[in-house]
Amino acid sequence: MTTPEPPQQGSSGFGDVLVSARSLAEYRAMFDLADADLAGSVLDCPGGAASFTAEARRAGVDVVAVDPTYPPAGPAAERGRALRALGEHAAAEAERGSAWARERAADFAWTFFPTPEDHLAERLRAAAAFAAHASSEPDHYVQASLPRLPFADGAVDLVLCSHLLFTYADRLDDAFHLAALRELVRVARREVRVFPLVVVGGGGEHAGLGALLEQLAAEAVTAELRPTDYRFQRGADRVLVLRPRMIDG
Repeated sequence: MTTPEPPQQGSSGFGDVLVSARSLAEYRAMFDLADADLAGSVLDCPGGAASFTAEARRAGVDVVAVDPTYPPAGPAAERGRALRALGEHAAAEAERGSAWARERAADFAWTFFPTPEDHLAERLRAAAAFAAHASSEPDHYVQASLPRLPFADGAVDLVLCSHLLFTYADRLDDAFHLAALRELVRVARREVRVFPLVVVGGGGEHAGLGALLEQLAAEAVTAELRPTDYRFQRGADRVLVLRPRMIDG
């Protein structure tokens, strides 16, 4: 998923940023998404190897995913092969993420995923669905990296940002976070949702969150910290919702 260069191992010991594979059902739970929220255009940033775009497209949602691990513009067949290979890599990454969770099972709430085995199975299923869809519809997967995205102001209705910002706050500083949040708000016509707000391996929300929201408020961005029913990483029970004030209310 999206990182500044070069990726660094943070204090959590987790290692490089994970190329993760999450499903539409998980996105709905994490981001507190209702059908109405998906009625407009959606940007998944960073998309990694999530099956969200594949599943949402099948449901008629206008969605594009961006990630620096996607191949650059070029012949569709070549991009499709590269995206399928990324899905295969994500399956190996699922094994790494699952091993991390199993070793630290007490740090996770086993409700959305009843067991570590269920967690791994869902990640592998999502990675396979990503590979199948991305290789057949590569135009819905754009190579891009925060804090600069190749989209016009207000290009999409809703931006979803999962498991990058705050998750890797042990290696991404608050200057990067502020620049990234500004960029997500810039391309969102309606709102931005960010989840989780907890650093990987940590038990609480990022200490600098309040200061970042104060800075955004000074730039006419309103913020809501909304409870979410999704439970997996302990302490990750709120989704950040940002809206340009000119459309708020």
